[in-house]
Amino acid sequence: MKLTVKPLKQKDAGRRLAAIDRVAAEELDLAGGDFIRVEGPEGAAIARVWPGYPEDDGTGVIRIDGKLRQEASVGIDDRVSVEAVDVEPADRITIALPQRLGIRGNIDALIRRELGGQPVTEGQNVRLPLGFGFMGGQTQAVPLKIASTSPSGTVVVTDSTEITISEKPAEEIMDAGARGGAPGDGSLDITYEDIGGLDDELEQVREMIELPMRHPELFQRLGIDPPKGVLLYGPPGTGKTLIAKAVANEIDASFHTVSGPEIMSKYYGESEEQLRDVFEEATAESPAIVFMDELDSIAAKREEAGGDVERRVVAQLLSLMDGLEERGEVVVIGATNRVDAIDPALRRGGRFDREIEVGVPDRDGRKEILQVHTRNMPLADGIDLDEYAENTHGFVGADLESLAKESAMHALRRIRPQLDLESDEIDADVLNAIQVTEGDFKQALKGIEPSALREVFVEVPDVTWHDVGGLGDTKERLRETIQWPLEYPEVFDQLDMEAAKGVLMYGPPGTGKTLLAKAVANESESNFISIKGPELLNKFVGESEKGVREVFSKARENAPTIVFFDEIDSIATERGSNTSDSGVSERVVSQLLTELDGLESLEDVVVIATTNRPDLIDSALLRPGRLDRHVHVPVPDEEARRKILEVHTREKPLAEDVDLDRIARETEGYVGADLEAVAREASMSASREFIASVSPEEVAESVGNVRVTMAHFESALEEVNPSVTPETRERYEEIEKQFERSDVDRPAEAEYGGAFQ
Repeated sequence: MKLTVKPLKQKDAGRRLAAIDRVAAEELDLAGGDFIRVEGPEGAAIARVWPGYPEDDGTGVIRIDGKLRQEASVGIDDRVSVEAVDVEPADRITIALPQRLGIRGNIDALIRRELGGQPVTEGQNVRLPLGFGFMGGQTQAVPLKIASTSPSGTVVVTDSTEITISEKPAEEIMDAGARGGAPGDGSLDITYEDIGGLDDELEQVREMIELPMRHPELFQRLGIDPPKGVLLYGPPGTGKTLIAKAVANEIDASFHTVSGPEIMSKYYGESEEQLRDVFEEATAESPAIVFMDELDSIAAKREEAGGDVERRVVAQLLSLMDGLEERGEVVVIGATNRVDAIDPALRRGGRFDREIEVGVPDRDGRKEILQVHTRNMPLADGIDLDEYAENTHGFVGADLESLAKESAMHALRRIRPQLDLESDEIDADVLNAIQVTEGDFKQALKGIEPSALREVFVEVPDVTWHDVGGLGDTKERLRETIQWPLEYPEVFDQLDMEAAKGVLMYGPPGTGKTLLAKAVANESESNFISIKGPELLNKFVGESEKGVREVFSKARENAPTIVFFDEIDSIATERGSNTSDSGVSERVVSQLLTELDGLESLEDVVVIATTNRPDLIDSALLRPGRLDRHVHVPVPDEEARRKILEVHTREKPLAEDVDLDRIARETEGYVGADLEAVAREASMSASREFIASVSPEEVAESVGNVRVTMAHFESALEEVNPSVTPETRERYEEIEKQFERSDVDRPAEAEYGGAFQ
């Protein structure tokens, strides 16, 4: 049967599996675990059948990884013939280890565990995770060679297979095999299965590069020139270079790298000559890919270039890319994380035909990346990659790779006492026993910051709605404004509604505004960028506005994001009211206004601002389309005070006489912060009384008997006074009425200062 080749899922790669469309598998009478021969025009590979993915049913697809595609000499979307074959169990196989891998003892069990159930052939290269930190910190798989098999031909490794280690190192056998043309010689570099979370971007790059190189007749039939260049841009560490290497490897093109500092020369004309040499070499070895990493370093805007050399290099690059029509199958891939710094003449059709953003991965993307980097790691049972994918907001591929490596290093530190570091060899028993545990991952996670949010990232405490007492109406409005658009986008699309761009929470100090913002960020599973107003202000002209721009730029790259401005009145005061700061506050307000207006074209970015002085905020910020939801966080009533007290006494050992209802009745005018102080002060009173009544030696034995009594709460109420007076409450209620009126019919010059006069 003829089937179409597609890439295998990341989690199944590297095990010689072929996931076959289940309809086709039934026709071929194949079941999971059977062996098949996958034959291309110039090669063949033996694989083990794996149950097909549900989305492939009836499509005539076979999914195999890069290693099998290389052996069968086929690419993605090629047609291969598939037939069932009988593979005998191996009586004995001989493995040749690399010369640099020093292991003493018996590693048969480790090799059998890794190769069990896999078809192997004499002369074949296999990669097994044996190195694990002992080869210069390398945690990736180690290349081994199948020196011989008994019986000969393709066999399957079973529990009864005898495994012996060859006296000759793998390098010698590889050299002999290469001269004799043994199957499977040569090592494989980056394949599509080594890239996680970038399926859409990879598909676009393949369409732009692979299709023209493998099927130029399609473009000739359409009467168009194939694309000549692709520009990949996005934050550092997202996989731009990896995509270029994978594409070059998969289509079997020569790969030529241009590094900015290498081609720059102090001699006149030499930089341009080196650039020409790269393109001439690529033309001679076509099909070829010329990859320019950090393109902004050699092709910056000419009007901003510091010297004549930089301008000439850009001009030379422009002419070389325009001359590609005569150069045949040469495609240029550029990568940069500063796309706006590149000369605009390069960013047009005929040069870089398409610009593809390689963004920060979402939760599913992060899981795929973790599957790639833990593929060769001996993970302990119970490690849930979904959990780590969920808790790594803002992590790019490079961060997740660091997480996997660091967790492996933690595992290595645990077994270091068992190692003889002066010996050239490692005990096989140590290798067999080593495992990466959940504790290793958690320790590694503490030491890694997400690159994409490094300058502005704030770790959100685990605050949930359960930790916020009372405020039922306020929580419901925040849910509707922030959580619903993220959780139910199809409802908003159906009703042609746009999510709110911003929320202003106002109310007396201590009512829980900041706590609500943290809870809603946590509940909506969003990235959380916290901005304290004064940290944006800078004495240099333009720097404060630049800080605002960078915050919103980070938010766009890492959506869904909540941008939280605490005490926004410190940076967004009414324009024209303050002339003592050289106008920096006014410029910051203007920048905020333009950024908030620009959010209309964005998705999943919400601004939350809090203040206890809404009368000071510039009225332009408060109109619809900017901070268009105004949520009053009121002084809690008796029922809300009861719920707040429950939150703050949840873990405390209360005596039976403690009456929270009575405390709630007696705390009129107390806000959440006051009630927290009451609970804390009552606990302190209990601790003072307990410590004074027992000797230091008895503390550990009798601490379980300590209780917080009603008397302690009564003394705490005498210490802690309410922070909100009836007059203050009336002022905020008046402001709420003014907001409600202005939301219906807002005057152009809305002012809220009257309530505070």
